[in-house]
Amino acid sequence: MSGGNLTWRLATEDDLPVLHALMDAAISGPLAEVLTPEQVQASRLIMGVDTQLIADRTYFLVEIDGQPAGCGGWSYRVTSYGGDHTPGREPAILTPGHDAARVRAMYTHPDFLRRGIGKQVLDLCEQAALKAGFDRVELVATMGGVPLYRACGYADIEPLIDDRGGAPVPLIRMGKRLDIG
Repeated sequence: MSGGNLTWRLATEDDLPVLHALMDAAISGPLAEVLTPEQVQASRLIMGVDTQLIADRTYFLVEIDGQPAGCGGWSYRVTSYGGDHTPGREPAILTPGHDAARVRAMYTHPDFLRRGIGKQVLDLCEQAALKAGFDRVELVATMGGVPLYRACGYADIEPLIDDRGGAPVPLIRMGKRLDIG
């Protein structure tokens, strides 16, 4: 599908079924191209919807011609990644100017890859974090997302392995300074 009318809005609790389906499609599709089947299954256990982002009004849903195409958000809380079911979440508040805001839970539906969805979500997150007083952002990238983040100016901070889902899932913590000028 080419062209299309891209729109975005803040996600609400009513969007949860759509977000779950979108994330499932993204994990089954693009992520499955760079991970083993065991790592994909483990990814389902360590990633997913974090309803705190929706409650905080920092999670975006991008649509093309009314179809859910992608999602992602940012957070002013300590948790770096993971869904409601992921152990180790930390809801403490970050300090602008001292801590980096977190870009979180970015997913693009396989039918809408290479259409600028990820870049749109990153731009929305970065502008919102900047407006909230943060001068830098960090994220934890899957191997499928690393090329996008690097192309958008994110630098590697450290490689990570998350084996809480039963298989070792490679990740990279990345960061970027925001233009405060």
